[in-house]
Amino acid sequence: MVLFVGKRLLLFGFMLLGLLTIMFLITNVAPGDPAKLMAGQNATQDMVETIRREYGLDKSLPEQYAVYIGGVLRGDLGRSIVSTKPVVEELLRYFPATFELVLVAMGLGILIGVPFGMLSAVYRDSWIDHATRIFSVSGVALPAFWFGLLLQLYFAVHLEWLPVSGRLELITPPPEPVSRLYLIDSLLRGEFDTFREAFQHIILPALVLSFPCLASILRVNRAEMLEVLQSDYIVAARANGIPAFRIITVYALKNAMLPTLAIIGLRFGWMLGSTVLVETVFDWPGIGLYAVQSALYSDFKPVLGVTLLIGFCFIFINFLIDLAYGWLDPRLRTQ
Repeated sequence: MVLFVGKRLLLFGFMLLGLLTIMFLITNVAPGDPAKLMAGQNATQDMVETIRREYGLDKSLPEQYAVYIGGVLRGDLGRSIVSTKPVVEELLRYFPATFELVLVAMGLGILIGVPFGMLSAVYRDSWIDHATRIFSVSGVALPAFWFGLLLQLYFAVHLEWLPVSGRLELITPPPEPVSRLYLIDSLLRGEFDTFREAFQHIILPALVLSFPCLASILRVNRAEMLEVLQSDYIVAARANGIPAFRIITVYALKNAMLPTLAIIGLRFGWMLGSTVLVETVFDWPGIGLYAVQSALYSDFKPVLGVTLLIGFCFIFINFLIDLAYGWLDPRLRTQ
């Protein structure tokens, strides 16, 4: 198991380095001069050159790459040209909102997708199976922005059950930061009214973000459960009189969860990188909007920082999925 973990950690480092290199090259060959954008239309050439020297843009591409990699190893992701603030500081401000949203959305996807996929397989060709299959197809097909607007109109505007946007009401101060996740921090501080308000604000965006993920988990889990339930060892377990509930939840589900874990890891990375539409519709202050606004101004250090952070989270989650694979199937530990 130690060798298994060591190989995954080595692969983890190579993947991060490859991601950094690719994104650095893409952002530096893209059209646009960030120094000119920052200096303004009426700036002289001397002003532009001063800004270029200050941010290291006058150096050659290999030199900029070496400086950037050295900064990343020290925990320095550079400064934003637009705000002049360190990128790390701005990521600490925006990322917790996105991470909290993705965690709640993934939790909804797993808690709903796995049980319903299991039920759909157990009661194959029943009305439960047909309903879940229609639901899963709808989850993949519905556009996120349209679904979000629909939920806002119905639950926030028409019924007035839930707020339209934001993480908290404008007059509500955020809880004192511990994890910077409002749901957790409000509970740790005993601010239950703030927790209730933060929970109400996150329901709609998390539901919209989780819908495609939920549908994918449901479809994969159903397909794998159908295959596992026809296996010889399941037939033998039924012949030996083992209760059906134990067969399904212990023997069948454990083997069916291997491909389901893979789709969970993929969908987690997809949700981190595709929160832009949801954050725009619900005015959610996360890294999606931050990255788009930075790209519009050719401010590439924040774009690189966001990409590195999303890539790190995606690779780390898949590293945990690999460990779960090794736990569920000991044969994989030798690979």
